[in-house]
Amino acid sequence: MRELKILAVVVALTLITYWGVEPFAHSQMHPHVDAPNYDFAQADKMISAENVEKAKVALDKAKKADDKKAIKSATTDLTNAENFEKDTNAFWATTKESIADKGNVANGEVLVTSNCTACHSIESKGFPKVMDDASSAAAYGVVPPDLGTAGKLYTKEYLAGFIMNPARASKVTHKFVDGRVHPMPGFDWMQPQEIADMVAYLQSIAPKAMTDKEVFNNACQRCHSIKYGDMKGGTMQAYTPNENIKAYMGKIPPDLSQYIKSRGPNYIHEFVNDPQKHLEGTAMPRVGLTLESEKQVVGYLEEVGDSKKAQREELGPKFLIYLVIFAIFAWLWKSKQWREMH
Repeated sequence: MRELKILAVVVALTLITYWGVEPFAHSQMHPHVDAPNYDFAQADKMISAENVEKAKVALDKAKKADDKKAIKSATTDLTNAENFEKDTNAFWATTKESIADKGNVANGEVLVTSNCTACHSIESKGFPKVMDDASSAAAYGVVPPDLGTAGKLYTKEYLAGFIMNPARASKVTHKFVDGRVHPMPGFDWMQPQEIADMVAYLQSIAPKAMTDKEVFNNACQRCHSIKYGDMKGGTMQAYTPNENIKAYMGKIPPDLSQYIKSRGPNYIHEFVNDPQKHLEGTAMPRVGLTLESEKQVVGYLEEVGDSKKAQREELGPKFLIYLVIFAIFAWLWKSKQWREMH
């Protein structure tokens, strides 16, 4: 009977840890954030409004405490939050017409090939890289992407916003202050119809389907490496050399080989969709992927870092059944031995 009591205590402590302590610890290390939102205008509007409300609460708290230093700081924070909200909403408002317009592919081709191919390649249309990756990284800080897949990877809304103002669309305006400018110039001087034409062209030349690895190569490999191999032939080095990406980002972006295990698919979805939610002030830009493309990135990271997941999940129930059967036989054997002793 004593053994049953001990077992009950062990089971109770295990369950408390699994359903109580561990979730609490996880919530402190990775606070809950809003689910990924692929309507970027709506998402930015909601977040900027929330930041204004937080700043107002902080100011009210400082006023109640009659802390002059805190009041001054909170007032500045509120002003900054309100200005950011105003600028963000104005930015996405200017993209609405471009998003709504039906683009002219022929005119978009002229605009893209005359404005973009000075830096970007479009290999599928006969526009090779202007420079090798090392030279491009030295010139721009990061290797410019090939535009042949942009219309497949990114939402129409994001493409329009990024063409107009790359820093604001990717939520890295905090990086480009005090005279620093984004390596890609904004085209907000263009007419909305011209932006729509460029997006239409990019969508027209995009492949109809891409493998998970191709999506990762195009969306992530300019900055991130796969050090431990892709299970199908070797490692994958980031296109941008470490010294350049470190200078551009502030640190070397992490290797993603095991991120699916250390972070989990939900975290990766949230982080790729909007890095600022989990790590405010990070230099990683919002990538602007569609839900489909984002799923393919996560799928590839699962293939790379957790290729045995299916087998492991299949084996789990069988192993638990084995443990139960083993425990029953162990209990019967113990009972027999104690009966013979007494």
